[in-house]
Amino acid sequence: MKKEIHPKYFPNAQVTCACGKKYVIGSTKEVIEVEICSACHPFYSGTEKTLDTAGRVEKFKQRKAAAKPVAPKAKKEAAPAKEVAAEAK
Repeated sequence: MKKEIHPKYFPNAQVTCACGKKYVIGSTKEVIEVEICSACHPFYSGTEKTLDTAGRVEKFKQRKAAAKPVAPKAKKEAAPAKEVAAEAK
C-alpha cells in the first residue's frame, strides 16, 4: 500500500444526532452530526411523529370522519343478443 494517500482514521469518532443521542464509531471524520438515528427514526422506535402545519392533519381526520361511505353502483344486466335482434325487427 502506498503511504500518505489514505485519510486519517479516528477510532473514537463522535456521532451526535439531533435528538441528543451520541454514538462512538470509527470514521475518517472526528465529529459527525446527523439529523436522524435509530433512536428517533419512526421505523425503529415505533413512534409516529406527525409534522402538522396549520392543522392540516386534524382537518383531514375531520373530513374523513364526516364522509359517508360510498355504496357500490349496481351493474346493468346486458340483454341477450337474440332478444335484441328480435326487438329490432
